[in-house]
Amino acid sequence: MAGSSLLLFLCTGNYYRSRFAELLFNWQAAAVALPWRAESRGIALQLGIHNRGPISPHVLAGLRARGCLLDAVARFPQQAQECDFARADRIIALDETEHRPLLRQRFPSWIERVEFWQVPDVPHVSAASALAAMETRVYELIRTLSQKFS
Repeated sequence: MAGSSLLLFLCTGNYYRSRFAELLFNWQAAAVALPWRAESRGIALQLGIHNRGPISPHVLAGLRARGCLLDAVARFPQQAQECDFARADRIIALDETEHRPLLRQRFPSWIERVEFWQVPDVPHVSAASALAAMETRVYELIRTLSQKFS
C-alpha cells in the first residue's frame, strides 16, 4: 500500500506469535482501509529448534477459524535485522518477559522504541489462549490506529 506506515511484530522464532499477529493485522487493516501494514521477524531464530516448516500449524488453523484465508503465508521465518527496526514506524514484541532480554542483548539501541505485549509462548499458555490474546490486542490496535486516521 503506497504511503502506508509499517508495523513490525517480533517474537523469538518468527514462526508462531509474530506471524499470527502480522497476518491477522494485515487482513483486518485491509478490511478497514487502514494505511498501515505489518511485517514480522524473529529476534533469535536459532532458538526455534522445534519449529517445522514455514509457519506454525496453530497460526494457519487460527486464521482459518477467524475467516482469514491467505495465500502468501508459506515464507519461512526471517531473522530481525537492524534495517527492519529502522524501517518500522511502530515495533511490538509479543512477550516482554521473553523478548526484552533478547532485544537488550541483540538490538540494544532499539529497545526504547519497542512496545511489549504479554503473550507467552506454548507451553506457558495454550495456543488457543495465545491466539485469542493476540486477536484482542490486534483488534484494539486497529481501533486505535483507525481513530487517528478518521
